[in-house]
Amino acid sequence: MLREVISNEWITILIVICITILTIVKFSYSKRFNDFLWIILNSNYLKIYFKDNKFIDNFNILLFANQIIGVFIFVYLISKNYINDLSIDLIVSLKIIGVFIVLIFTKFFIELLIGWVFNINTLISSYLFQKMNYKNFIGIVLIPINMILVYAVEPTEKLIYGFLIGLLVLNFIGFLSTFKSYQKLILSNFFYFILYLCALEIGPYIILYKLFN
Repeated sequence: MLREVISNEWITILIVICITILTIVKFSYSKRFNDFLWIILNSNYLKIYFKDNKFIDNFNILLFANQIIGVFIFVYLISKNYINDLSIDLIVSLKIIGVFIVLIFTKFFIELLIGWVFNINTLISSYLFQKMNYKNFIGIVLIPINMILVYAVEPTEKLIYGFLIGLLVLNFIGFLSTFKSYQKLILSNFFYFILYLCALEIGPYIILYKLFN
């Protein structure tokens, strides 16, 4: 039985925006989008479209916008489960998504700077391209998850944790794929790889966790 929907107009607008973005991407970049949907299962998309120098273009920008909106809705639904005051949980969600965006761009430019300093621009660009696309794929997965939590079922703690685990599994699959692509380089510079993980991969999530708490 469907639960009663209460004051979800603005969330509905955001979800419609996400669906509109995907529709635009689908019709504007039909073949690329179809290839992109298989990114978790194979790396052909990454090899083809990085070679075409499609690192930062309208396709990725639109999917990144969808990702940000999807993450914001999901964070809001999580905070709503723990905070009863609508105005407070909305403020908390805005703060978290603000920090999330700042961390993403800060990491992005730091990694580009590292590539420039050590003259490994192509390697860093390829690595960032992979990470960006896996995150954008998760942004697409968030659309049906958010719709389920808003319109179909009550967002209980167990259900939220279930979806979180699923998203983390997808993120881990992306990490493993990236690790496999650069396995020899990582193993030969394992100490620096651990430093990178702590500083630029694990650190930002700890900051977000601390902020949410």
